[in-house]
Amino acid sequence: MDEAPIETLPPVEDEYKDKYLRLLADVENTRKRMQKEKVEATRFAIENVMSDILLPIDNLENALKFTDQMSDETRNWALGFQMILAQFKEALHEQGVVAFESVGTLFNPHLHEAVEMEETDQFPQGTILAEFMRGYKCGDRTVRPARVKVAKPLETQDKE
Repeated sequence: MDEAPIETLPPVEDEYKDKYLRLLADVENTRKRMQKEKVEATRFAIENVMSDILLPIDNLENALKFTDQMSDETRNWALGFQMILAQFKEALHEQGVVAFESVGTLFNPHLHEAVEMEETDQFPQGTILAEFMRGYKCGDRTVRPARVKVAKPLETQDKE
């Protein structure tokens, strides 16, 4: 049996050191990935809660649009509700959730949900003509798409 001389065998310490360094790098990468996933999960949860709050905020805004038609006593109540609405909006803003304008812009399926189309030659195809429900974003992510009416070209009557 030929045995290799001791000098030609790879040193065991170098092999264990290499394995240790690789394992250490794997643990560090796993820690970073877990931390990133935790941040993303927290952000996703916050956006879901904020999204659930948006519909009552919309309803409150719509109800308060008619304060000029109310009695003086009811207007005083409405003033209190306007303050509460402002607090809700501030809480959204502090979490990075902001409304975006849609009317006059081009339809973007990542930001808008088309609920109605109108044939017109006054606006280019895909232009948003009306906004039925305001859209909200958090950073570059859409929390709730805006529900909009979109312009489409007139259909010609020359179908034969």
